[in-house]
Amino acid sequence: MLEKNDLVELTVEGITSDGSGVARDDGIAVFVPLALPGDKIEARILKTAKSCIYGKLERIIAPSPDRVEPDCAVFGKCGGCAYRDAEYAAELRYKKDKMTAALRRIGGVNVDVPDVVGCDDPDRYRNKLMLPVGVDFDGFPRCGFYAKRSHRIVQNGDCVLHPEIFMQIARFTFDYLMAKGVSAYDETVGRGQLRHIYIRQAPTSGEIMLCIVVNGEKLECGTQFAAEVTERFPEIKSVVMNVNRADGNIVLGVKCVTLAGSDYIYGTLRGVNIRISPLSFFQVNSAQTVKLYDIAEEFAELTPETRLLDLYCGAGLIGLSMASKVKELIGVEIIPDAVEDAKANAAASGITNAEFFCGDAPVAAEKLRCAGREPDVVIVDPPRAGCAPALVYTVTDMKPQRIVYISCDVATQARDLKLFAERGYKTVKAQGIDMFPRTAHIESVCLLTHY
Repeated sequence: MLEKNDLVELTVEGITSDGSGVARDDGIAVFVPLALPGDKIEARILKTAKSCIYGKLERIIAPSPDRVEPDCAVFGKCGGCAYRDAEYAAELRYKKDKMTAALRRIGGVNVDVPDVVGCDDPDRYRNKLMLPVGVDFDGFPRCGFYAKRSHRIVQNGDCVLHPEIFMQIARFTFDYLMAKGVSAYDETVGRGQLRHIYIRQAPTSGEIMLCIVVNGEKLECGTQFAAEVTERFPEIKSVVMNVNRADGNIVLGVKCVTLAGSDYIYGTLRGVNIRISPLSFFQVNSAQTVKLYDIAEEFAELTPETRLLDLYCGAGLIGLSMASKVKELIGVEIIPDAVEDAKANAAASGITNAEFFCGDAPVAAEKLRCAGREPDVVIVDPPRAGCAPALVYTVTDMKPQRIVYISCDVATQARDLKLFAERGYKTVKAQGIDMFPRTAHIESVCLLTHY
């Protein structure tokens, strides 16, 4: 039996849903982060339990054929990437296996899962950057990414998940504000001004929004900073200050103050004119979003007589991009700013058969059911936690012909699919899309029909 601090040679046979290698010793699973299937490794045991063991990769004795040299200096320290040391084709295989296993083991779903739809370019794909700002143990200000499962900030001069201009803007912003005497936020005591640097880019147009999240109602140098950063980076069309004085992990507060340019940035995707505010949800990979919504539309099998209900609709893009194919579109979203964005997006795109409601999805869906406005097709795209049971009950009571379930967490999706099955809706198709290359996450789309 292995004990803590033992050094052991292992052959990695599989990989967990979060990207850790899985080996076995006397039939007991040994989990080793940064190890890949096919690696022969030396690992140091960190923790033992009755059913599993946790280890640390000390040395690769013989590398997996999937392994490549990481192209990031802080890979393994930063908590962002899981597969920067693997061939991209291998990463897609891992994700297909993850999706298949979750659907079968958790949801009891036994459909054939096709190959994951990969990204044409797995680098520089993110249209959103969120950089925490904090202080190190000596009180020195830092800006970077959180280490895995911690709030320790790892500095990274150029994260290759993001466009180069994002990192240039972030470095300029941090250096400028620190030079002006703006203090970095210290979450241990709740003091300091600058909490996050937040950057978004609209699809097609390339317009950029820079949002600085502050612990306070004002920033003395804010106007001067906004003028200088927009002069330095003309791609920036909006500079916003977000006020967040709350303790805890919530990144954004509800109050936004525009320091320069527009309150929004504007772009287009799948024929829809869209505006993006600091608080509205938008998929982080624009190119893969097109593929994702193409698949969702194919699953939906829309007709000119379809009433389409889009739950957790965000800024409305999923439904609006399908509005020309249906008789009526109804969108529901709990964030007021996102609902206003959805209405504006509909108006800007000349879409007249759509209406949007602000409210909790289960409550809004129940009101629609009581009003006799049962949909033919329902699209649900919930947050990572998945659907509330109340929503599943209400949607199934509406008896739509088809339900298209989009999820960024296949485990919670699989849990919900099991409940949908108990309510008479069977999963008949599933497709994975790699919205988040180099990370352990996968976007999953499933089609459910009544049986």
